[in-house]
Amino acid sequence: MKPRFLPGGPALLINRSISILVLADIHLGVESALDCAGWHLKSYTDNRLQRILACIDEADPDLLVILGDLKHSVPRITWQEHTELPRVLDAIRRQVDLRLLPGNHDAGIERYMEPEEILNKNGVIIDGTGYLHGHTYPSPDLAGHLIVAGHHHPVLHLYDEVGCSLRGTPAYLLAEVDEGQLRMDSVSSSTRLLLVPAFYEYAGGIDIRTIPESGISPLSRSIRINTAEVFLQDGTYIDTLGSLRSDPHYRPSA
Repeated sequence: MKPRFLPGGPALLINRSISILVLADIHLGVESALDCAGWHLKSYTDNRLQRILACIDEADPDLLVILGDLKHSVPRITWQEHTELPRVLDAIRRQVDLRLLPGNHDAGIERYMEPEEILNKNGVIIDGTGYLHGHTYPSPDLAGHLIVAGHHHPVLHLYDEVGCSLRGTPAYLLAEVDEGQLRMDSVSSSTRLLLVPAFYEYAGGIDIRTIPESGISPLSRSIRINTAEVFLQDGTYIDTLGSLRSDPHYRPSA
């Protein structure tokens, strides 16, 4: 199984017996939170919806899996989210079946979803692949599978010759994990992790080199650094994580 990368998302298409389109961290309604912080932006929900529908049209999947943080505000639901979520979800449902792995920003989302659309927050296996948002310990059932997760907002920063960060671009991290760190039993097949970049265009992100020390999740602490591999959002292979971390121009944050 070789995933197909859709740079227009970022999005991922996984084909086995069925085709599954994967999106992570859409953060609908974020503009309300930014407004409270003094950043006054118009809603980009329609723009995000059109990008979602474009990914669906391009991939023609059997199922859309959203890796959590469909909405933004916690712990409440804002008026923006209350008015925009129903039409976004209805537009998606007209094109494809969908499932949501609830994230840490998805409190109250069940008001807008059908019961069968919401999956276990600790992860599920669909057609041989594990999926979860990524902020919790994964279900032990995911051991020995590829685990596809969001939550980490991975980006690859570029550095100049004195170690200053120039910019970040969404990136994927593929890694083997230490099952013991995840409270999983050892299995005959290695457990692998694929971190998916955020769909939300204001996400910023975590420099992919620093994710293992970020403390953002149990998954981050389980990454086997030396053999992990980094890909851009179009699937371009960059290097191993170990090699990127040893770049002399890279200066990790204190």
